[in-house]
This record gives sequence, structure tokens and C-alpha cells, in this order.
Amino acid sequence: MISISCVYSQVNRNLSYNTSSEYKKQLKKFPFIKITNSVKDSLVQETSDVIYFKNEKISLHLDAYLYKSYLKLPTILLIHGGGWASGNKSMLGPLAQNIAKKGYNCFSIQYRLSEEAQYPASINDILDALEFIKTNASKFNVDILKIGVLGCSSGAQMASLLGTKYPEKFQAIINLDGVLAFHHPESSEGSYAAKWLGGTYEEKPEIWEEASALSHVSKKTPPILFINSQYDRFHAGRDDMIKILNENKIYNRVEEIKDSPHTFWLFEPWFDDTVSYITRFLDQQFKLN
Repeated sequence: MISISCVYSQVNRNLSYNTSSEYKKQLKKFPFIKITNSVKDSLVQETSDVIYFKNEKISLHLDAYLYKSYLKLPTILLIHGGGWASGNKSMLGPLAQNIAKKGYNCFSIQYRLSEEAQYPASINDILDALEFIKTNASKFNVDILKIGVLGCSSGAQMASLLGTKYPEKFQAIINLDGVLAFHHPESSEGSYAAKWLGGTYEEKPEIWEEASALSHVSKKTPPILFINSQYDRFHAGRDDMIKILNENKIYNRVEEIKDSPHTFWLFEPWFDDTVSYITRFLDQQFKLN
């Protein structure tokens, strides 16, 4: 059993974006959708609100979904979306559960939102969570040489940035409809990005470039899976990145979830396909090689 402190201390957070609010929003256009609820599995041990960072002002937490095994397993960090300003780690619970039961350890990470701290605070939070997980690798049965990062929407932007900027720390990237470049012909990022990045592009051009995964892609970038809706704005810079990846012979794959909302990973009938694409990619990177 895991003996990690799980005392919970909530920071002030914008919770306007959540699964319920998104369901109500998308129901108008997609009246047939169903929320994918968490369903516990006997093969997955779940531990909520594990403290990975604490100081006199805040406590940051993660939810652990661990496949029951005596072996050290590949591990995935999951980063929720919400325009860098809202959302919460529990939104990715169903996704983490379903990936974990395929033989993975999953950690859904809480991080500081833009109202709490500007970039790069949230990126540093994810890195702190990673170090906590690696420090406790024996307790979590983590294979520290097989770590992937997955994000959804703004979380996908963060995951892609982490994987490209710190390729020595991650061996796989999974991007669910997140931009790869902020200032780009396909991008329409505005006030949400500006709030997170501390100013508009005109005010902080160097930060907008530095925070874009496209600025960091190189021959060291790990393999990446893109799962996208039909909305081009949510994968701005993807094709430019793929060109560089291909030039460097780095494996990449694009899966499209057609006729879906941007937040397809939260709902049926698209959830099962999303999990299938993810686990197939992870198996290829971590189990078949």
C-alpha cells in the first residue's frame, strides 16, 4: 500500500470549466452525447489528493491510478485543460482509469492556474510533480525510463511544451487538441493565452514564442501522438511540427475524431476511440520496443 500524505488543502480556483458545464454547453449541438463517468476497476488502485508540493501558501495535489503489479510500469502524467484558467484534475479521472487498466500508472496533476500564477509557474508545477513521482518510484512501481506526458486542450499545449523543451524527462507525448504555436496563422489564441503568458503577443513576443512547443522541437523530441477534432485552430502549428519531426525521423501519428466537439475526450461516443488510440500508441512506444 502507498503511504503518502493525502491531507487536502484547497487553493482558490476557478471551477467554471468542468465536465458538467462542458456537457451543458455541447448538448445543444450534440444532443446524443453522454458523459463518461469514472468506473473503478479491481486492477487499478486509486489514491486521490496526494500532496506533491507544499509551502506556507499552497498545497498541490495529484490523483494516482496505479495498475496492480509487482513490476515497474510505464507511467503517464495527465494535464487537464481549461484555457490555463480553469478545470481540475478529476476531469481526467475516467481517461486515467482506462489507460491504467491497460497496464500503466497514471497521475492526473493539479497545477496553478493563470489567476494564481502566470507562466511558467504551471510548467514548473508539472516538473515538480514528475520529480515527486520519480522520488517515490519504488512506492508507485514507476519505470523512470518510460514516462509519457498527456494533455487535453490547454493541457495538451503544456504537455507538448514539456515534452519538446525537456526531452530528457519524457519518452512520449500525447496531444489531445492543443496548440503547438501561439502566434501562428492557424491560431486564434487571445485573452486566455495573454493572461497565462503575462501579456499580449505585442507586449511579450518572446514569451509567446518561448512557450510554444514548435519553438523547441528538435532531433531529441520524443515520439508524439496527435488526436484532434475537426477544428484547425486547436492544432495550430501541428503540421509545421510534423515536418520537423519527419525530417528527424521521429515517429508521429495523427488521429482525427470527426464530427465531435473540441472536448471529445470527455464524452461518448468518442471516448472509447480516444482511449484506443492512446493505448495503442503507448504500447508501441513502451511495450513493443
